[in-house]
Amino acid sequence: MKRVGTKNTPVFRIVVADSRSPRDGKFIEEIGTYQPLKQGENFSLKLDRAQHWISKGAQPSDTVASFIKKLGKAAPAA
Repeated sequence: MKRVGTKNTPVFRIVVADSRSPRDGKFIEEIGTYQPLKQGENFSLKLDRAQHWISKGAQPSDTVASFIKKLGKAAPAA
């Protein structure tokens, strides 16, 4: 996750990046956003792209893994 936003108002971009890249440095693809201070629906994620990168060997962070799990449960019901 790449931090953007202002002081005391964090916003994160969910990105696919090489593990050797710095947190806010070079990334391969942006696949979503996360606003931790927002109530309710505080993230968006391109689930198909996330699953594509996981199939290629990417390892999601704990936070992103929880987002994927939430969207995975919501998808079959829709």
